[in-house]
Amino acid sequence: MKAAACPARLTPVIDLKAARQDPDRYRTALARRGAAGDFDALLAADARWRELTERAEGLRAEQKRSSRGKPGPDELVELRRLAAELTAAAEEQAQAGRERDELLARIPNLPDPSAADGMDEEDAEVVRTWGEPPAFSFEPRDHLDLGSAAGWIDMARGARLSGARFAYRMGDVALAEMALYRFVLDRLASKGFMPVLPPILVLEQAMYGTGFLPTEESNLYRLEKDDLYLTGTSEVALAGIHMDERLEDTELPAKYVAFTTNFRREAGAAGKDTKGMFRVHQFDKVEMYVYCRPEESAGFHEELLAHEEELVQALGLPYRVMNIAVGDLGAPAAKKYDIEAWFPAQRRYREITSCSNTTDYQARRLNVRFRRDGKLDFVHTLNGTGATARALLSIMENFQDERGTITVPEVLRQYGAPATLGTAPDGG
Repeated sequence: MKAAACPARLTPVIDLKAARQDPDRYRTALARRGAAGDFDALLAADARWRELTERAEGLRAEQKRSSRGKPGPDELVELRRLAAELTAAAEEQAQAGRERDELLARIPNLPDPSAADGMDEEDAEVVRTWGEPPAFSFEPRDHLDLGSAAGWIDMARGARLSGARFAYRMGDVALAEMALYRFVLDRLASKGFMPVLPPILVLEQAMYGTGFLPTEESNLYRLEKDDLYLTGTSEVALAGIHMDERLEDTELPAKYVAFTTNFRREAGAAGKDTKGMFRVHQFDKVEMYVYCRPEESAGFHEELLAHEEELVQALGLPYRVMNIAVGDLGAPAAKKYDIEAWFPAQRRYREITSCSNTTDYQARRLNVRFRRDGKLDFVHTLNGTGATARALLSIMENFQDERGTITVPEVLRQYGAPATLGTAPDGG
């Protein structure tokens, strides 16, 4: 994959003026994420850029003064010297600006003080648990064994068609999965989220704007002929709805919920979750997204988590809420919660949803502001998972019986899901 260049019009992802005035606060916060060294390199690059900018502006002023009136032979020599110096200084300034912007694009969001400390997945903190894992009188089977036996999930045919980590979902499982998405969409629409069916092919600026470039480039599918990216989450398209716009204070909060098919290379996941549908290259997802005033984002983060918990509880899945460690956050997130459902066959909790407060990180990169009291400020944005097929996989494992029949949660039946999963589809 060809490396993408940093867009020239990228808005600073942190407030550089504030960072210059209070570098210790920024350095201390970013050190929790292991990014203090990058921050110091950024400040050094910024200082050099400002020094070269001042020099170039001084040469331009001197050139302007020297060019007044009709120049004599000596003045012409001086003007040529100034022109050559200005050209060299401008080139140095531009190069310094590019170096600064490349460093700036890699600086992650400042972590929230309440985000868990630590650099690894294992450092996440348990916030609470809900429900009791089921007790079976038999050895529970995993979702792939259950789905393959009945012909509901076909990884072999998916691999034959598209390669590893692609799947066919068929028959009643396909109906149950679609019912899951419709249930979640309806529930969230009733809470004031506007349903959206957005594009899944986006320009490079949208990927930079949401923070998936440059840090997640290895996980993205890119169509080089068209210079477009396949999105790995509808967060990208929802964040881009108001790109380069100025919202009125009365338009906030703006809440959206989208359904999309998503694509991820899963680079770095070699040998991890290779069996079954837990980690695949193509998957469907319902996603929440919120634009709000800066002082409201912490409250909306808790609200998104509450929506996610309500949905998982309605499905009857045992779960726990995790406060993710700062070193395990994606670059845009200041704080993230994961909901991990119980997977009996694996005898452990696994992530099925997440929700993140990205504060003004994405808004700065996408240049989304709002007007309040005659002044413009960046909005804050948040995102949260409504549902993916992982919720259905947990349903299959938690609600199975010894014959391999699965009881489908009542809330999904009104959306076309069968009462049980237990019959192979036609043609299976």
